[in-house]
Amino acid sequence: MEATSHMEATSHMEATGNAVRMSGIAAAVRLFAVTRGVLSLVGLAAVLVIGMPQSRELLWGTLTPEPIDVAPASTVSAAGPIQGSAREAAQQLRQRAVAEFIAKRYRVADDAVARFVSEAYSAGHRFGVDPLLIISVMAIESRFNPVAQSNLGAKGLMQVIPKYHPEKVSEYGGAEALLNPEVNIQVGTQILHEYLRRFGGTQAALQVYAGAAEEPTAQYASKVLAERSRLEHMLKRVNDQA
Repeated sequence: MEATSHMEATSHMEATGNAVRMSGIAAAVRLFAVTRGVLSLVGLAAVLVIGMPQSRELLWGTLTPEPIDVAPASTVSAAGPIQGSAREAAQQLRQRAVAEFIAKRYRVADDAVARFVSEAYSAGHRFGVDPLLIISVMAIESRFNPVAQSNLGAKGLMQVIPKYHPEKVSEYGGAEALLNPEVNIQVGTQILHEYLRRFGGTQAALQVYAGAAEEPTAQYASKVLAERSRLEHMLKRVNDQA
């Protein structure tokens, strides 16, 4: 009886051990299956990310925060060019107003006057001379006739006399070049600049420019300055209306 009981107990323990082992194997199988499924999904996701640009962008967009939009340094100083453009626009407005005023007052073609005015501003900037003074000298000297010539040999818009300024004229190819408006304005402005620097005052410089330094009433200078005053008043009205 004891032998039989011992054998039954042994058989029961073996059966229990076998059951435990089978449970462990089944659990391992299930874990393996789950793990393989997870790895398969990860692999599929990796393939999609690598192979599909749009999917990659969407995926990274959900995983990474959007960067903070910081303006580059160049945009911070954008006011400089904007202000520069505003100044240029204002200068163009002044030049156009001067050209229209002169065209009506002296009955000169608009296109020609606009060209003379633009060149006067350019020469004035180059030599440090008030462009309105340059334009006023043209008005008194030639009434904006670019081919005007006097009995004394003065030529062009600012009535430059070549024999008195040979070094300046030769730079542009000779006396006939003074009938070119651009050349005439450049040379005439350079002469004005030298006289203004040498004689100190505008009136004295203008009288020397006209060859009338000893004329006591300074009629020439008065005419030029009166013309400039008219232009200044006209521009003031334009600025007030703007």
